[in-house]
Amino acid sequence: MKKYIAEMIGTFALVFCGTGAIIINEISNGEITHLGIAMTFGLIVLAMIYALGDVSGAHFNPAVTIGFMVAKRMNLKETTFYIIAQVIGALIASITLKILFPQNQALGATFPSGSNMQSFLLEIILTFFLFFVIISVSTGAKEKGISAGIAIGATVGLEAMFAGKISGASMNPARSLAPAIVSGNIHSLWIYLIAPVIGAILAVYAFYLVKTEINY
Repeated sequence: MKKYIAEMIGTFALVFCGTGAIIINEISNGEITHLGIAMTFGLIVLAMIYALGDVSGAHFNPAVTIGFMVAKRMNLKETTFYIIAQVIGALIASITLKILFPQNQALGATFPSGSNMQSFLLEIILTFFLFFVIISVSTGAKEKGISAGIAIGATVGLEAMFAGKISGASMNPARSLAPAIVSGNIHSLWIYLIAPVIGAILAVYAFYLVKTEINY
């Protein structure tokens, strides 16, 4: 139960701070800036890995949890409860932001700036890079320690920095699902539910291709 509560708290923090930065940037006429939003996402992931990595592994992302399951580092039951906890945490965060900023229409939801297919492919690639880093620096199914926090937080911030204006750089179904549901902006949501999972699964196979011995 401690693991599930940790995942709920960590995902709450990620969505509250990350999408909160987007909302405050909008109402402050760009004071946070795109760079500031990207840094907020990266830094909150870094902080929560340090705070909760030794408890739950600090996934905060259903795609990450599914990736670890495909890598046989988690079982189906544990994966299911992790995802439920993550979605609950994300929903609480978006509901809280709706209470704090009732006039905001999108609540930091992710939308494609171009075509759906462009963002779909971009989210696959972004999540591929993210989970490849995660599985490379993790111990079992746990993201913990100084190296993991820095590597994963930096990857999240980097990808949000260069791709956020195109696809939203979600890489996280829970992060996109919660603000979409609470704000009612569910168009193109399928992109952010499916693409990150595909990217994480592809990263698992790439990891084992690169990191394990191959007998010719």
